[in-house]
Amino acid sequence: MRHEGGCLCGAVRYAVDGPLRHILVCHCVECRRWAGCAWPATAAETRDLTIEGDVVWRPSPRSEYRARRGNCARCGAALFWWAQDGPRIAIGAGSLDDANGFRVAAHIWVEQGTDWDRPPDGIPSYPRGYPADAPGLPWREDDR
Repeated sequence: MRHEGGCLCGAVRYAVDGPLRHILVCHCVECRRWAGCAWPATAAETRDLTIEGDVVWRPSPRSEYRARRGNCARCGAALFWWAQDGPRIAIGAGSLDDANGFRVAAHIWVEQGTDWDRPPDGIPSYPRGYPADAPGLPWREDDR
């Protein structure tokens, strides 16, 4: 299945020719400052992603994964989070042309979240990153 998306001004467009993961919402300080609130992201295999337009890649200063954050060079939209040379790339769920059909799989880094942006009851939430011993994050069934 093909998924497409882009930034606010349209200068960056991307396509994913493969499945997307359900949404992981990150409440870490970096995501909050980058996006203005907790950042909901899907993910794709890096090899399935094609990007057109100018993306500015900046280091994510506190990232234990040596991650970089990708913004549109023109409008600054927060689009991508990518751990150095990782096989998957996180994509801002709100940047998809059709962001329907997803569900929130979990919230992470909630210990750094704000009191006005707390995860709802009934959704797995973790004080820090997604634990290695937690269930695997689900991918959209209609993409497989």
